[in-house]
Amino acid sequence: MSSDESPVSLSLAGSWQLELDPNDRGVSEDWFRRSFSREVELPGSLDGQGIGELVDLNSKWTGTIFDRSFFDAEKYASYREGSNFKVPFCLQPETRFVGVAWYQKEFEVPEGWNGKALTLFLERVHWQVQAWLDEREIGSGESLSAAVELDLGRLQAGQRYRLTLRVDNRLSIPLGENAHSLSDHTQGNWNGVVGRIELLATEGLRCERLEVFALLESRSIRVEGALQGALQGATLQLAVRARRGMEVQGGAALVVQETAVGEGGVFEGEIRLGADALLWDEFGPHLYELELRCGDFRRTEVFGLRRFTVEGTQFCINGSRTFLRGALDCCVFPKTGHPPMDQDSWREILGRIKAHGFNHVRFHSWCPPKAAFEAGDELGLYFQVECAVWPNAEAVLAFNSPAGIGDGEEVDDWVYREGERVLRAYGNHPCFVMMACGNEPGGPQHEAFLTKWVKHFRKRDPRRLYTGAAGWPELDANDFQVVSEPRVHQWGDGLDCRLNGSPPATTYDYRDCVSKRQVPVIAHENGQWSAYPPLYDTGKYCGHLKARNYEIFGAGLAASGLEEWVSDFVRASGKLQALCYKEEIESALRTPGMAGFQLLGLQDFPGQGTAPVGVLDAFWESKGYLEAAEMRRFCGEVVVLARLDKRVYSAAESLEAIVEVAHFGLRDWKEARLSWKLVSQAGAIVDQGEVDIPSLERGGLREVASLACSLSKVVNACRCRLEVELSSGGESVANSWDIWVYSDPLVSLDASGVAVVSNCSDALTAMEAGMKVLWYADAAWMGSDVALGFTPIFWNTACTQQQAPHTLGILCDPEHPALKRFPTDCHTDWQWWYALRGATPLNLELLAGQVDPIVRVIDDWYTNRDLGLLWEASLGKGKLLVCGLDLSGAENCLVKRQLFHSLFRYLDSPEFAPKTAVSTEVLWEMSGGKTKESSSLGQSDSC
Repeated sequence: MSSDESPVSLSLAGSWQLELDPNDRGVSEDWFRRSFSREVELPGSLDGQGIGELVDLNSKWTGTIFDRSFFDAEKYASYREGSNFKVPFCLQPETRFVGVAWYQKEFEVPEGWNGKALTLFLERVHWQVQAWLDEREIGSGESLSAAVELDLGRLQAGQRYRLTLRVDNRLSIPLGENAHSLSDHTQGNWNGVVGRIELLATEGLRCERLEVFALLESRSIRVEGALQGALQGATLQLAVRARRGMEVQGGAALVVQETAVGEGGVFEGEIRLGADALLWDEFGPHLYELELRCGDFRRTEVFGLRRFTVEGTQFCINGSRTFLRGALDCCVFPKTGHPPMDQDSWREILGRIKAHGFNHVRFHSWCPPKAAFEAGDELGLYFQVECAVWPNAEAVLAFNSPAGIGDGEEVDDWVYREGERVLRAYGNHPCFVMMACGNEPGGPQHEAFLTKWVKHFRKRDPRRLYTGAAGWPELDANDFQVVSEPRVHQWGDGLDCRLNGSPPATTYDYRDCVSKRQVPVIAHENGQWSAYPPLYDTGKYCGHLKARNYEIFGAGLAASGLEEWVSDFVRASGKLQALCYKEEIESALRTPGMAGFQLLGLQDFPGQGTAPVGVLDAFWESKGYLEAAEMRRFCGEVVVLARLDKRVYSAAESLEAIVEVAHFGLRDWKEARLSWKLVSQAGAIVDQGEVDIPSLERGGLREVASLACSLSKVVNACRCRLEVELSSGGESVANSWDIWVYSDPLVSLDASGVAVVSNCSDALTAMEAGMKVLWYADAAWMGSDVALGFTPIFWNTACTQQQAPHTLGILCDPEHPALKRFPTDCHTDWQWWYALRGATPLNLELLAGQVDPIVRVIDDWYTNRDLGLLWEASLGKGKLLVCGLDLSGAENCLVKRQLFHSLFRYLDSPEFAPKTAVSTEVLWEMSGGKTKESSSLGQSDSC
C-alpha cells in the first residue's frame, strides 16, 4: 500500500487477551511482560460478557442500599440463596467485576505508516487506565466522560507490537457511589472499553485545542486553538461548509480563510459566514462544519451559531426567551449496561424525548458520549451536562456516604480535571448549553468550593451557563439555580404535599419562588410519581442487566392471588401518574418568569429500590397509558392553560376560567382564534364560544381570555371536559381539563331494610335480621396500617423510609351498579380526592381472594397486599357492603353526597346481590374481635 492510500486510523476492535487482577498485583509483578490466558471482546465490558464473580449475598454493590431488609427479612429468604439469588433494589447482572483487569492485543503497523506519529484512542474506558507498548509504559489516563488518548510515538511499519491496558473501575476517588456515571443503580460499575478503540496516525501534528465561538451580530465565528508539532508561522487553512443534520451538504465551502500558527502552536481567526447564515436552536438546528488543514493534517469540527443567555429570571436562545421543558437521563441502559456509543441509538432516545414535548435533557451526574451530542445538535435539544459526580447527597447522609466536596479530598481536583476534559471534548456542540459540577453535593466547604468552580469554568469557556450543582446549593455565582422548591412534592412531604393536602384546582403556581430570585429558576427533579411496574415486561431484559427485581415483585403479586390484575394495575396507576405529571408541568408553565423544569422522569428508574416513575419504561418505550401526542398537549412549545378554582361543581353554579398561553414557540401568532367548549361525557355540548386574539407574542405567559359557562344544562351527575383550542395560520394547539358536575338532591336514609353501621356487632345484628347493611370500616377495625393519599407513591417507599402514601391509586369497574350514579373511570381521578382523603384501605387477605372489591386499592409493589375500599358479601339472609371510603360530612360535600347516594340506591335495589358468602368468624377476625359504638357521620372539607 502506498503512503497516499494508507488509512489514518487502525481499529483495534475484536478479540483481546484478558487477565483479571483482583488483588492488584499486576504492576508490581510486571504483568505487561507476560501473555494472558483468557479472551474478551472489545469494545465491551466484562460484566456484559459474563466475566467476573457471580452476584451473591456477599457482593459489594456500588451504590447505597437504602432499605437493607433484603439481607434479613423472611420474605426475601428464598432469594438470598444459590441460583435463585435475586435483589429487589436494582437491575441485576449475572456477574460483576470491580477491580483491576488487564487487556492485551498484538497489532501490526500498516505499510505507509512508517515515521508517522501514532496515538491510541480509547473513546470510553471505565475508568482509569495505564498502557504499555511491549515493555514500555506509554502513559495513563482517566475519565468517566471523555476519550483517553495516549501517545505511542513513531513506530516501524510492518512490525508487530503488543499493547497492554490496565483498567481499574474501583471507586478510588470519592466521586459518590450513587453517581449515575458508575452506580449499580443505573448503568452499573463496569470494567472495559466501549466505543472506538483505534490507532490514529498523523505526520506529527496534533490538535490540542479547537474552540469555535459564535458571533451572532456579525454572523461570524471566532476560532481559537493550538497545534502540537506545528512550526511557528506555518499556514493554517480554515474552511466552513453547511451541514444537513450530520451530513455535509454538497458543493464548495462557504468560506475558506488562512491564518498563521503562532508561538507554541497557538492560532486564532475570525470567519464571516455571511448575512444569510442560519442560527441553531430547537426549531432550526442548523449546523456547519469547520475543517482545519495544515499540510496533510485534517481536523473537522461541527458547530452551530447560537447564544444561550440569561434575561432576568428566564433563558434566551439567540435573543428569544425560551422555557426549558427538561427530562432527566440517568444513564439507564439495561441491554448493554453502558451507554450506547452510536448516533442511531441516541437519535432514537433523544427523538422520543423531543416527541413528548421536551426541549431539554439533564444528564444526571454523568456525561454522555459524543454520539449523544451529535444527535442533540441534529435534533435541537438543550443539554445540561455534569462532571460525573454525586459527592455526598444530603438525602443519603445517614448511610455513611463519602465526605463530600471541597474538603481537600481528591474529588476536588477530579472535578476540575473532568470539567476540562468535558469542555475540550464537547464544548463546540451547540446543544451543550449548561454545565454543573454534579448532583446534590455535601460537605461543610461545598458552597465555597463550588463558587470557585463556577467562576473558573465560566471564565474558561463562556459559551454556556454554569451552576454549582443540581438541587443545591444556591450560589451567588450561579448563572441559574436548580432547586426543588417549585415542585408539587418535597422530599418528606408525605400526605401534606399539595395534591394530597389541598382540594384539586388549576390555579397554583410558583411565582413566590421565582420573584425572590434574580436569576433563572429550574425545578429540580419534579414529578417522581410512581406507577405499578410493568412486571409482564421481564422478557425485554434480554441483555446484560436482568429485571430480577420484577421477578420478586411478580412472585409477591402471585402469592397474593393478584397476578391477573397486573396489566390493570399498570394502566390504572399510570393514568393517575399522568394526571399528576400534567398538573406538575402545567403549574410550572403557568408561573410568570419561571425558567423551566427537569422532570424525574420520563423514563423508569430501575435502581435505588426500583422507581417506576416514567410514562416510558427503562428502554424509553411506551407503557401504553400516555402517548407522545397526548403529552405534548401540556408539555410543548405552545401550551394552552386554564385556571380553574376547583374541579367539582353544582349544576346551579357557573364554571369560570382564565385562559393563558405559555408561548415559547418559533414565531409570534397573528390573528389567532381561541375556541372552547364544555362537553359532557355523553358528547353533548353544554356551552361553547370563541375569542379572537389579534396577536400573541412568543417568549412568555399571556392571559388571553376569561370564560364563563352556566352548568344548568347538566342533568344528574356528569363528568364534563373543558376543551380549549388555539389556532393561527394553519397551526393549532389544544388542551383540556375534566370537571365534575352534580345536581342530585340530598339523600335521605329512609329506605326500608337498609342499615348504616360503623361496627361489626351492629353489622352482624342487622344481617341476622336479613337486612342490607352499609358498614363504614376504619383502620382500627380492618387491621390496616396503609397510608392512602390521592397521589401515587413518591419515588418508592424503600428509598424514602416508608414515606406516605403507600399506594398507587384505585382500580374500579365504572359499570358496576354501585357506581352507577357516581361517574368515574377505572382509575383515580380528581373527583376521588374528596372521598379518598381520610379513607381506609381494607386488608382483604383473610378473605383469601374470595372477594373482588368494587373499588380496589393498588398496593405498593413491595407488599402487594389485597386491598379494597368497597366490597360486598352475604351472611345468612343478610347482605353486606363494607366501605373504607370517608363519606363523613356528605351533607356538605358534593362528591361524598353523590357517592353516598349511588351506594345507597344500589343497596336499595335488586342489583345488590353479593355472590360471595362470608362467615361471622372472618368478619370478627377482620374487625379485631372488638365492638365499637355507632357514631354519626362527622364533618369534612366541603366542595
